[in-house]
Amino acid sequence: MTLSLAPFLTVWAVLAMNIASPGPNVLNTITSAMGSGRQAGLASAAGVALGIGFWCLAMTLGMAGLFQAVPVARKALTVLAIGLLLWFASRYLRTAWTGWHHGADRVAGRAGLAPRASFLRSLAVNATNPKALTTWVLILSLFPVAEARAGDIAVLGLGAAALAFSIHAVYALAFSTAPAARIWSRLSPAISAGVGLFFIAFAAKLMADLAA
Repeated sequence: MTLSLAPFLTVWAVLAMNIASPGPNVLNTITSAMGSGRQAGLASAAGVALGIGFWCLAMTLGMAGLFQAVPVARKALTVLAIGLLLWFASRYLRTAWTGWHHGADRVAGRAGLAPRASFLRSLAVNATNPKALTTWVLILSLFPVAEARAGDIAVLGLGAAALAFSIHAVYALAFSTAPAARIWSRLSPAISAGVGLFFIAFAAKLMADLAA
């Protein structure tokens, strides 16, 4: 590593909030665990980890080349990141509002998935999830990609994959039981509201940095 620990912690904090928040990957892991058991849920968590590791490498290496060729791209990416943060926030706050006023959606289990099938399904969901693409565009505005070396990128990707597996493994272990699923259904609006406010705060920080 040639960079300080601070940008890694910032990226991992944002990424952890995004990974833990309800979305296609989370719902896929939960439904796999509920419908097909603990092993299928853990296989889904492994698929998310591998998928996020690939997203990290692909986006980081590509953006590094872009920043070297077009230095103004960093400021443009920051502006885009602010817009994405506010868009994320509006979606999460809308989800929270809907959950509080109309009831959280029930999560239906997907029965009969073997661990291998669950792993492959998880990879497919991650690869086609627009949230993954927009999340990494946002995250790379917070990380000094142009100054990063191979070791920094490796640490960033391994940390992202480890975070993804850890968080989704918790979901898989918890939601292989029916009582936990009922608790999540009640808490999901509050979780969505918290994530929305978190993203608004980050957008404000980026605006302040851009104006400085």
